[in-house]
Parts: sequence; structure tokens; C-alpha cells
Amino acid sequence: MRRFRPYFSYLRAVRGPLIGAIIAGVIYGVASGAGLPWMIKEVFPQIFSEEAARLTNLQLFFVALWLPAIFFVRGVAGFLNSYLIQLSGVRVLEALRLDYFRKLQYLPLSFIQRQTSGDLISRGLADTNQLQFSLTLIANDGLKQPAALLGAVGFLIWAAFNEQGVVLVLICLALIPLCVFPIRYVGRKLLARAHQIQAQLGSVTDRFTENLSAAREVRAFGLEEAQTQRFAVETRGLITYQMKAVKYAQSLTPAIEIISACGLALTLIYAYRAGVRLESFLAIITALYSSYEPIKKLGALNNEVKRGISALDRLEVVLNEPVDITDPADPVPVGRLQGEVHFDGVGFSYRTGDRVLQDITVQIPAGTVCALVGPSGAGKSTFANLVPRFYEVSSGRITVDGIDIRKLRLADLRANIAVVSQEPVLFNDTIFNNLLIGRPGATRDEVVAAARNAHADEFIRQLPRGYDTVAGERGTLLSGGQKQRLALARAFLRNAPILILDEATSALDSQSEQMIQDALRHLMIGKTVFIIAHRFSTIRDASLILVLEQGRIRAQGTHAELYAGNPLYRTLYDRQHPAA
Repeated sequence: MRRFRPYFSYLRAVRGPLIGAIIAGVIYGVASGAGLPWMIKEVFPQIFSEEAARLTNLQLFFVALWLPAIFFVRGVAGFLNSYLIQLSGVRVLEALRLDYFRKLQYLPLSFIQRQTSGDLISRGLADTNQLQFSLTLIANDGLKQPAALLGAVGFLIWAAFNEQGVVLVLICLALIPLCVFPIRYVGRKLLARAHQIQAQLGSVTDRFTENLSAAREVRAFGLEEAQTQRFAVETRGLITYQMKAVKYAQSLTPAIEIISACGLALTLIYAYRAGVRLESFLAIITALYSSYEPIKKLGALNNEVKRGISALDRLEVVLNEPVDITDPADPVPVGRLQGEVHFDGVGFSYRTGDRVLQDITVQIPAGTVCALVGPSGAGKSTFANLVPRFYEVSSGRITVDGIDIRKLRLADLRANIAVVSQEPVLFNDTIFNNLLIGRPGATRDEVVAAARNAHADEFIRQLPRGYDTVAGERGTLLSGGQKQRLALARAFLRNAPILILDEATSALDSQSEQMIQDALRHLMIGKTVFIIAHRFSTIRDASLILVLEQGRIRAQGTHAELYAGNPLYRTLYDRQHPAA
């Protein structure tokens, strides 16, 4: 239980219904564990004894009323317990998933990129569901079943002692401790199987996600059967692990029942030889049986705890991951920045230890159009991603307007930066709301003006509902060029002093690209722009070009200067323009 203690804080928000559920559960447990044996010992003899003939109809009615009364209390308490536990559980699940999702929003991109999306989804859905179930079950059965056990054992000790003294008590209780051994054995096995099931479920989810995101490629290359077979292997592995868990979990109840039957048999033999009265024997047997029932459920609770621990281990990979990129304790207040960027001895590496950038020192004045060129893997995208602190520098520092970006609030820094990615993402919302992301407080007229500047207004108005058309998941209802122009419209709307264009025109045809280039020249006035492009036609007019290779700046200057004086730049350029 110590393992779950930090997470019991989720139960505070539902302490009202949870306390009600626990009270109802205790009443249910006592009514089951002590009420039924008491009824057999005290109520039934009044009806079936010789004195029963002397009872009046009214007296007989009240004696018989004990049976529905006990079951009424038991039934109402059981219903309230189940309902309130479910209510508590769904609220705990909501809080768990919200915290998990919130943590994902703030984790560094490097962490997200190391994980598979399917596995992260599985942790956020299946593992949170398992942990919620374990937490509420512990809070409920952790008190309800011991109450039932204590009620049954308490009545058993009282009845057995009154009938035959300590000897019968010891015989009745002798085999109860033996039930602990199968519980412990099965618990150890289930913990290992639970880890395997949760990990395999993540693999299955990941295969689903990967397949759906590559639907076009699957059909284009005729991979339908290959993908189905690959998925079948994953699901077969999941079923194997699940059935192993079922084998151990389902073996627990028969094992405890066999031990219980041995205890009942010993009690039967002793009762026969000791001449125990029938009504007393039936009450003792009922109490003894009632004591084994909560033991079985406590065993099942132990199994559920093991599954919860497995889910918790997987969730803590995310929940306990440190958030390295945070706001400073005493941030420097800023409004709109000018956009002067300075890299001072900057180095960066991922956790693998490979140095992606090394000793980067460069001054980029405000209003500079800075192009980043170099072979694949040179560090161009990483260079640009360090400016909005998508990653944290490993050494050195980056300043904007002379202020170390680590001294700025993330919201203030990123409000001054607009990013257009190579693969723009649209949310499953209206076109208007997707554009409004650029500046949430913008008016509809400002959104439409930004779309016109990006040459997107015309095709938007041709959509079924215009700006109120839903873009579809990841913008699948739009072409690549349309999505790219919507992403550019966001940048127009944001009107930030720093602009990062990561192959921003790669999905456009030549005519649209020329129109966008003309619009961008107007947008870039007075702004610091970082252009990451493999197409040299988009960067020839840049005021500063940085040539990167193996994480270092090999040269910098204008196109004419670099073409004349840098062999690497000349080689890269001539590959696209052999006649130059």
C-alpha cells in the first residue's frame, strides 16, 4: 500500500462519496459476516423449535421479518457502496488522465520524440484506468472486506467458544492462515504478467496508430495483408500474456475454496464427535464460510494491487519525468521584443550523448533574414528549435535583445515567435479556430486578412461552410498546399518579431510559392527570420546565410560571398542549379 500512498491525494476530491461508500461497505460486510450466521443461530430456532407452536401470528411475523430486514440492509448498503465507489472512481480517473495529459504538454520535445505515440496513448488510457480501479478498490475493499472478515470471525469465536470452548475455536481458525500462501504466490506471478500485458498493450496501440497514420502508404505499396499479419502477431502476444494472468488469477479462488473445504470438513468431524447442536453447528459453519469469502476477495484485491503497481510503474515514466524547461523563479518582464538573437558558445546534445551542435557563436541582428543550410543531420532544425526553447541548451546561452532566454517566461518568449513547420498540423476543429491559434484575441476581420495575405482566403471560401468548415483530424480533408498556407496565415496573424520557417513553402506549387514569397517579403520587414530550407531558390535573397555541418557553423555570409568562398555551400547549391 505504501507504493500507492502518494496517489491517495486523488481521493481527497471525492472524500464525501468515498466515505459514504466505505460506511455502506462496512455495513454490508458486517451484515454479511455476522448478520447471516446470527440469523441462523437465533432466528431459525425460534421457528423450528418446539416452542414455535406457542408463537402468535404477530410474533411469528416479526420473527420472520428478520430475514428480509437483514437482506434489505445488506442490499441497500451493497448498492450504495457500488454506486458511490463508481462515482468516486470516474472522478479519480478524470483527474488522473488530466494530470497525465497536462504533464505531456510541458515535457521537452526530446522526451516525446523518444517514445512511441501508441505507447503514450496506452499509458494515458489503459494504465490510468487500471490505476483508478486499483485506487478505488483499495479504498473500498481495503476496509469492507476486513470488516466482513472481522464480523464473521468475531461471531465464529463467540459461537464456537460458547458451544465447546477454545478447542472448537482453534479448529475453526486453524486453516485460515494457510490461505495467505496462495495469495502471495499468485500475487508475485501476476505482477510480472501485468507488466508484460501493459507493455504489450502499448505495442498493440502503437501498431494501430502507426497504421492509421500511414493509410495512404499501406494502400499504395499493397501492404494490407502484411500489416494485418504484423498486427496479428502483436495481438497474439497480448492474448498470451492475458491468458497467463487469467490462469494465475482464476486459480486463487479454487485454492482458497479447497483450503476452506478442508477447514469445514475438520469442523464437521469434530462437531459430530463433540455432539454440537444442529443450529449451533449451522451458525458456526455459516460464519466459517463467511470468513473465507472476504479472504478470497482480499486475495483478489491483492491481485488488483499488483496490476495497479504495474500500471503505476508505466505512468510514472511520464509523471516523474523532470520538466527541465520551466519558467524562471524571477522572470524578466518583457513585452514585444525587437528580435536580436545571439548564440554564445552554444552546444546541444540529446540524452544519447551525441553532440548535435557544438560551440555555436553567432550574432543575428534584429530584422535579419537568416537562412540555415547544410546537409541532412547538420543541426539546422535543432538550431532554430533552441530559440523558442523547445530544447534546452546543454552549454552556452542564447539571448534575445541581450536577455538570456532562460530568464524569460516561456509564454512571453514564445508570444514573440511564430513557427511554420515543414509538416503543419491542423486540429479537428473549424478553419477559423485553427487560424485563431495564431492570436486567440484576433477579430474575424483580422483572421480573414491574414488568410488573404497567405493566399488562403480564396480556397477557404470554396469549402462547404467556408471558415466554419471542420478541417478533419490533422487536416486530412485538405491538401498539403492548403494546410501549408493555413499555417502561414497563422504566422501572418501572430505578427511576431521572430519568425521560424521550416521548409515553409515545400508543399506549394511554383505559382503559389511565388505568391507566398512576395507576401513573406512584406511580412519579414522589421522581423528576424530563420529559414530552414533545402531549396536554395527560397534563400538566395537572405541577408545572412549560415552553413552548418556536423553541428558546427562552417561559414556565414551572403549567397554571393559563400558561393565564391565556401566549397561546401557551392557544392550544395550546384546540386540544385548545375548550370549556375
